Amino acid sequence: MRAYFGRRYMLSASHRLHSDSLSAEENRVAYGKCNNPHGHGHNYVIEVVARGPVDSETGMVMNLTDLDAVVRTKVLERFDHTNLNLDPLFMNQVPTTENLCKAVFALLQSAIPQGRLETVRVEETENNFFQCWDAETAS
Repeated sequence: MRAYFGRRYMLSASHRLHSDSLSAEENRVAYGKCNNPHGHGHNYVIEVVARGPVDSETGMVMNLTDLDAVVRTKVLERFDHTNLNLDPLFMNQVPTTENLCKAVFALLQSAIPQGRLETVRVEETENNFFQCWDAETAS
């Protein structure tokens, strides 16, 4: 039997959606007001869900303080209060929230302390969210 453990985190970051491979007009059409040269910001909510067996001694899939430490060092310290466009992960890709979600998943996938990373969900606004999950469980 699998058990799941999820935790929510918040960070604030800015970005500009702009692709150098598109013309100015194509960028305006593709990204609208999100192509503002000065960028814009979001208060992102990041949900991390891990799965694994429930430890018979602790009764937990994983210790939440261990997960908090990994998310803090791998994700929050890196992205909170930054301009995503300036992060090396986004030097060759547009820092859409889809790409942010993929990046967070990749950063955490081999770093979580116990179990296996199941999903990462990034909420950009109250209406927009993006989710990535382990390819092995997606099929």
